Amino acid sequence: MTAPPEPRKLTRKGQATRDRILQTAVDLIAARGVAGTSTEDVRKAAGISGSQLYHYFDSKQALIRAVIARQADAVPIPGRPMMGALDSLEALRAWADAGIERQETIGFGGECTLGTLAGELSAGDEASREQIGQGFLRWQELLHTGLQAMQDRGELSPDADLDELALALLTALQGGTLLTQTLRNTKALRAAMNAALSYIASYSTPNPDRPPTT
Repeated sequence: MTAPPEPRKLTRKGQATRDRILQTAVDLIAARGVAGTSTEDVRKAAGISGSQLYHYFDSKQALIRAVIARQADAVPIPGRPMMGALDSLEALRAWADAGIERQETIGFGGECTLGTLAGELSAGDEASREQIGQGFLRWQELLHTGLQAMQDRGELSPDADLDELALALLTALQGGTLLTQTLRNTKALRAAMNAALSYIASYSTPNPDRPPTT
């Protein structure tokens, strides 16, 4: 099997232009969806020529692939920096609260996230589905790493299934966010995250020095 070609190295100016195109695409997709965003829309909004656009992305499919990769590299709470390692119940609670706060801040509006991209692309584009799925698995691994640290410190029972707990957290975030944006209130996301955190807490080991969670 032939190895894929090495990615072309860009100048600082070239990288800045590529980043601007990607951010423009993300913003437009958040507002209009993938189907409602054309390469011409992106070109005009980014203030570049057609030749510039196709220098970096030779098709809409290539641009969308780059958008997926960019969003997969983001933290699971869009617009929020990671608040340190998610390796305690307190840190996980803060992470969940940040997700709820984020929805309130944006007014329950749409965003260009792995979840919204999956909703538009997964059914009819197998390559996109696989790429988005890999992004979700990376997020699950991030959560798994924090839970593993808790288990290694003896804060979670040895029989806790960390893969399942991490998936429960990720599913609560994605499903809760979808319902929250549809119903225009945070009740669904709050309920889903509370249920996932309670599930994790059920595997907590006794520790008199650790404050109770709420």
